[in-house]
This record gives sequence, C-alpha cells and structure tokens, in this order.
Amino acid sequence: MKTLDVFDSPCDSAGWELAGEALVPGAGGGALQQDWAYGVIAAGAGRRVRRLEIRQGTERIGLAQAIGRRGLWLISRGPVFAPGLAPDLRRAALRAVARALPGVTLVTPEEPVAGFGLIPLVTARHQAIWSLGPEEAHLRAGLEAKWRNRLAAAERAGLRLVPEPEPGWLIRAEADQRAARGYKALPGEFIRAWEIARPGGVLALAVLSEAGEKIAGGVFLRHGRGASYQIGWSGEEGRARGAHNLLLWQAGLRLRRAGVRRLDLGDINSEAGAGLMRFKLGTGAVAQSLGASALVLP
Repeated sequence: MKTLDVFDSPCDSAGWELAGEALVPGAGGGALQQDWAYGVIAAGAGRRVRRLEIRQGTERIGLAQAIGRRGLWLISRGPVFAPGLAPDLRRAALRAVARALPGVTLVTPEEPVAGFGLIPLVTARHQAIWSLGPEEAHLRAGLEAKWRNRLAAAERAGLRLVPEPEPGWLIRAEADQRAARGYKALPGEFIRAWEIARPGGVLALAVLSEAGEKIAGGVFLRHGRGASYQIGWSGEEGRARGAHNLLLWQAGLRLRRAGVRRLDLGDINSEAGAGLMRFKLGTGAVAQSLGASALVLP
C-alpha cells in the first residue's frame, strides 16, 4: 500500500467545497459537520479547527474537519472519503489523522469503520438521506403511497408554503417543542450563525392555512450540493392536515432547483420513535448507517 500522508489543507472556503465535491460528485461534499461554515462557527465559539487532507501517494482520498477543545478532537460525520475505498484503507486513514492531531481523537464516521485501533464508544446510528437527483415526476412517484396521499390532501385543502424571512418565531416554537418532548438539537443561534458564515445558506419556510395562519414551518441549511433539515415545527392543526408533508415536499423541490442533490433529513433513531422514522423514509429517503462513534488510537 502506498504511504498515507495527512497535512493541513491549503484550501480556502471555495477550494474546500470544490475538493469535497471532487471526492463525492453530486453528494455535496459530505455532511453539514464537514462544511467550512461549520468550522467557522466552531472557531467563533472558541474551538480549535483543523482541516486536513488525506493523500495516498499523489491521490487525495479524503478530507477531515476536526473540532478541538482541551486536547480532545472530534471529527463528526467524517472524514469525507472518496467512494469505494477499502475498509482497511479507511481505518488506516483514520489512524493517520489521529497521529496528525495532538491529543485524543474521537470520530463518528459517515460510513461504518471498525477494526484494530478503533475503540467503539457509541453504537452506530442511522440518517435518512433523500436523493433529489431524479426529475420531479420520479421524486413524486418515489413517495410512499400514504405519504403521497397526505401531501395531495394538503394541496387540495389550499395550504400554502411561503418563504419565512424572519424565522425567529419558528426557532422559538421549535425550542418549546424540543423542551416538551425532551430531544436535543443545536441551539437556534446556530441558524443565524449559519446565515452569516454561509450567506444565502438558510432556507426557512412556513405553511399557512387558508386564513393565513402559520401552522407549520421548517429550516434547511445548504452546504454545497447538499442540505440538512435543521428544525421543524407543526401546530395541532398542521399535524392534522398534513402540513409537514407539504413543507418537506416543496422544500425538496426548491432545494433541487437551487442545485441541491442530497437532503439529510436527520436521525431516525430518535426518541420520537417509529412514527418519525416512517415519516422521513416516506419521502423515498434511504436509511444510511453511520459508523459507530469511536476512539481512534494513533
């Protein structure tokens, strides 16, 4: 096997995005946590940020954004590897990255990686990933039948989707919902920080009833040719009338028209249970298994 080399990337923001897109064409260069803007926000919060390139000989095979604090480094949803790498090569690359980082390295890889030198700490979880590459008619045909019927009912009822230029109310409503249901998420301030770090990277939408009342809403964060579903909220009326089906469908179409080809709908192992999993996968999204969170021995 050719020698693995790990070094700090000379890329700027645009170069980092292009490098990620070159590794995984059409997939947006990886998850939100590996986007340049995520590192900018982390640095603004006092964290250390290292952006590393992994090469085998002259070929770039991976990128890793590591966030550090007090001797602990976290690589979340990374590294971004070129597709098709042998498991042993990915494991060797992770250990090479750990050697380049002074301290303890924890990783939650985007794909399962295991073996000598990796000590699993948290079992693997699953993300719902919706491919927006197909044409609109094919995307609609890919919806699960009951999901599509709920969408059609919301459309016939006259519910409307509108851009939300001031999503403060939505951020507050989702925070209240989160507190009531007991799940965790990034704070609302992260959305505002994302807009600053990546201008135009926030898509906020509201669903209105026929009377013009806001009955649901959601925020999506763009990163390259990928996007992530960040927060969502539905009131009682919205839940009863399929407002979130309309929200997610129309958001997918808007993101697709903007060049997004991969929408991360988030975790499907959450405490919300099977209902949330069925809703996300009802779009035609697939369940992608992440690697187990692990301590990497250099």
